[in-house]
Parts: sequence; structure tokens; C-alpha cells
Amino acid sequence: MAVTSTRDSSKPFIEKRSIDYIPEAERHGRLLSQFTLWMGANLQITAIVTGALAVVLGGDVFWSLIGLLIGQVLGGGVMALHAAQGPKLGLPQMISSRVQFGVYGAAIPIVLVCLMYLGFTATGTVLSGQALGQLFGVSDSLGILIFASVIVLVTVLGYRVIHFIGRVASVIGVIAFVYLFARLISQTDVGALLQIRHFSWSSFLLAVSLAASWQIAFGPYVADYSRYLPSKTSSVKTFFAAGAGSVIGAQVAMILGVFAAASANGQFAGHEVAYIVGLGGTGATAALLYFSIAFGKVTISTLNSYGSFMCIATIISGFRGHLNVTRLQRLVFVLVIVGAATLIALLGQHSFLGAFKSFILFLLAFFTPWSAINLVDYYCITRERYDVPALNDPNGRYGRWNALGISVYVFGVLVQLPFIATKFYTGPLVKAMGGVDISWIIGLVVPAALYYLIARKWHSAVPDQLILPVEQDAVDAQPSRAGRIQAV
Repeated sequence: MAVTSTRDSSKPFIEKRSIDYIPEAERHGRLLSQFTLWMGANLQITAIVTGALAVVLGGDVFWSLIGLLIGQVLGGGVMALHAAQGPKLGLPQMISSRVQFGVYGAAIPIVLVCLMYLGFTATGTVLSGQALGQLFGVSDSLGILIFASVIVLVTVLGYRVIHFIGRVASVIGVIAFVYLFARLISQTDVGALLQIRHFSWSSFLLAVSLAASWQIAFGPYVADYSRYLPSKTSSVKTFFAAGAGSVIGAQVAMILGVFAAASANGQFAGHEVAYIVGLGGTGATAALLYFSIAFGKVTISTLNSYGSFMCIATIISGFRGHLNVTRLQRLVFVLVIVGAATLIALLGQHSFLGAFKSFILFLLAFFTPWSAINLVDYYCITRERYDVPALNDPNGRYGRWNALGISVYVFGVLVQLPFIATKFYTGPLVKAMGGVDISWIIGLVVPAALYYLIARKWHSAVPDQLILPVEQDAVDAQPSRAGRIQAV
């Protein structure tokens, strides 16, 4: 333990790395930080609202809770499989897409991921602006600006600060949720709500889809926050640490949302923040709850902004070659990202945001096939045997454009369209499915099976083992073997 602490304390407070490989000498952290980060990221108001939708849209309490739990486990498993890639590769998540799509081709899903997280940041900023507005007695617009400035600061500081915020958010979140649950139980006959059972497949599948989509949405950047762990960290333990934190945090938040919506008599929708705080009381207690809501959103909004920064840097580096991002450049990137999200939040806080959220949910269909392809390739085809230096070489092993990956990805997007149900777009087969969006199931299963079958026969050369960049200490120790790669 003392060795770990010493190793951690030697790392810079402000992150100096961006999308480049993390050398072993700079690896640090413990698995507990993965659990607390994702616990804190999920114990927040948006997860509460997502859970409440299962009841608001017609489900009962009992079957909604079961459906949400099933969705958490299924989606959380996908999310956690991505998390386990971080320590092995030492890379942010989306840059590994170059194996499946090519150095240039990887930009296709990454651009769409950037748009999605921009939207998620904007919607979270609106809810946080409302909480800060109530807390400080200012307008929601000023609350949005205050929240955005905090996100810029934390995102610029980087990895270590983000994990610290995650630990604090977990503690604050647990305290706030325990209190809110206690208040809810004292004011509501929970047993009576659980006795009302009217099972329907459409409502049940809706609950499953809400939770699964929530978890899968973390896939494009979850490895960004595990890549600093030592490379010998167990993949299985990383899987359970990140997955358990995310599943438990989200399920707790969504349970609160289900009970709140069921007992609200129609007063929850449109007044989510005020209603949740109202459960806890008024005065100083309400002020603390508004603070906990805003602080809870800091973690997830920072993850969105940091992930967007990584995605943009990955796109640029793909076309320009290796990209070294200075701290000033990082600041500019983050200001542009958060500035765009804040502008959307300010413009859309009253009317536009509802339609924009539907558009963002529609974008989920564009990276679910990416997730399927990435996981099948990593675990079943290449079996963790990546050539990391080649990820920056358009003329190397993975080439500029990978027709196999891109073709399966496009097909995976198209095959989902008949099953998508959002206000932005509704597919022709949705009505036959009882109005439930099952596109995420199609988007995972079909591309995964197709890619596996085709890639077994038609795939670029797979190295015999994982190839990592040569680290300077290895070069100094064996100067006669100085080169660009080391095999693991």
C-alpha cells in the first residue's frame, strides 16, 4: 500500500498526457477509483429522470424496477468490457477503433460520438443550472454559466482530478440518496406501490431499454479513465470494478426516480429538480440537496467534456499523424467544447432542449454497432493482440480505411432504423413492437455476429502478441535493441 501511495504522489496534479500511450512508469491508481468514479457519475439527477420515465410512460413500479435492473446488467456488461481494455492498451477508448476502421476511417464513428456527448453535456448543464440558480438565488442562465466554468476547470486539470471528484461525488451522492430514500419512504406507502402490478411487454421492454441504453452510452470513453492503471491490472477485476460502480449507482438513482414518479400524481415531469429537492424539505436542507445535485452532475459532465476532447484530438491525430497536445491547446479544445455545450444549453433550456435530447438519443444508434464491432474484434478476433505504434501510421498494418469494419458498421446502423423510437425519428416497425425501441438490441447482436463471421476469414494481419511502443527506460537499459516497439 505504501508503494502505491508513493507512486501516486509522484504523478503530476495537472495531466500532461492526452491521447498518447501511457508509459508504465506513469501508471498509477487503484481499482477502487474505478468503482467510485462510475458510482459518482451515476448517482445524479439525469439518472433519476431516466428511471422515472419507465413509470411516466406507462409502466408500474414492480416490473419497471425489474426491467431497469436487467437493462443495467446487460448494458453495464458492454460498458465494463470496454473499461477492461484501458490498462492493457494504455490508450483512450476511441483511438483503438483504428484497428477496426483504419487510421482515417475511425473518424466516422468518432465524429458522431462527439456530437452525442456534446448533447449530453448540454442537457446536464441545464439541470445543473436550475439547481445552482435555486441554490444561489440567481437566474438559471447564470447558474448554467457558473456550472460551465467549473466543468472547464476540472476537465483541463484532467485524469487525477476527475477521479478525485468522482470519489467525493460518490460520498455526497450516497448521503443524499440515503436521505432522500428515507424521506420518500416516510411520505409514501412503498408497499402499496409495489402491489400494483399490470405487466405488459411494451412497458417492461421500455424499462430494459432505458437502462441498457444508459449504460451502453458510456462505452466510447470508459477506457479513458482506466488507461492509467498498471498494465498488469486484472481485466476481470477492472470489468467488475467499473461495471459494479456504474450498475449500482445507476440502479439506485433510477429506483428513486421510479418511486418519485409513481408517487408524484403527475407533478414530476417538467419539474424534476424541484420535485426531488421537495422530497427532502426546505431551507438549509433544500440548499444542500441543490448543491448535491449540481455536484453530482460535475462528474458526468466532466466525463462528457473530457471524452469529447479525446475524440477531437483522436480525429486530428489520425489525419496529421502523432499529435502532442500542450496544456494551452488542451485549454482551447476544452473551452470550445464546453462553450458549444453551454450555448446549446442557454438557447435550449426552455423549449429546444426536448427535441435536441431526442436527436441525441437517435445518435445512440450510430455507436451501438461501433461498440459491437470493437468488442468482438478485441476479444474474439485479435484477442488483445494490437500493434499500438501502427495506430498512428496510415501506411501501416491497419491502413487508412478498413472496408470490412466500415461496411459492417454502416449495415449495423441501417438495420436499426426500423426499430428506433424517438421524437426525432420513429421506425416503421416500432408500432408492431408496442412502441418500444429495441434498436440497441439489433445494433449489438447483428453487427457483432456479422463482423465475427466475416472477420474470421477476412481481416488484416494480426500480430502474434500485443505490441507496445518502446518506453525510454527500456531503451536506456538495452541501447543495442533501441527500436520503435516492444512485444508483450
